[in-house]
Amino acid sequence: MPNKLTPEQELSRRTRRGFIGLGAGAAAAAAGWKWLNPGDAASEDIPRPLRSMLRFNERVARKTLFSDTHLVKTYPASAIGKIKVNGDDGMDDDFDPDDWTLSLAGLGRGEPLKLDLDDLKSLPRHEQIIDFKCVEGWSTVTQFAGARLSDFTAKFAPGSEKAGYISMVTPGEGYYVGLDMPSALHPQTLLAWEMNGEPLTDEHGAPLRLSIPVKYGIKNIKRIGRIAYQEKEPADYWCERGYDFYAGL
Repeated sequence: MPNKLTPEQELSRRTRRGFIGLGAGAAAAAAGWKWLNPGDAASEDIPRPLRSMLRFNERVARKTLFSDTHLVKTYPASAIGKIKVNGDDGMDDDFDPDDWTLSLAGLGRGEPLKLDLDDLKSLPRHEQIIDFKCVEGWSTVTQFAGARLSDFTAKFAPGSEKAGYISMVTPGEGYYVGLDMPSALHPQTLLAWEMNGEPLTDEHGAPLRLSIPVKYGIKNIKRIGRIAYQEKEPADYWCERGYDFYAGL
């Protein structure tokens, strides 16, 4: 019959076992943290494994769901609602619409081209009533009118269709989005100056904003100040904060 341990011996045995278990748990946690946060990725916006999964989802969406011939559902005017003002990043209070110009850097172009709203209104006008969807879970049927980004590109930046991406930035550079070129040239992607039958208001991005119904609202940048066509993936405000770059519906 084994010797019975004294209370002090039993306590010492359990304490040693607890320390061993705690050490194993700490080692497992440290290994998991190292996997999520590898040392060579310290400068990345979110842990590399999570970003890799977002990139995988993007590839699936681009290859299996997206198509120029797949149009977002449109609605009658009777369905239009009142879209909320959501997000004011890049909407500087001291902005003067009378001083606004659009800076355009085409692929291979030297000095940026400066355009005003009359230049854009020289393009064919397109109107659409779509369901504007926010990543927060709400949506509102909204009318937008303006010029197709594909028409804008063909006239003011011919040849830039070959670029991989488009960058759009507010005048004060406080907000910025990057778009994959296929989505940018989708027939329902508009550079819009009108919403719900009226010129854009300041809070909704006057004088010019993006309407890209194949993307969530975070990509529908308000008050565009600069457009650039480029080969490398541009900086994107919400991608840097943990959202996926593609942000497609």
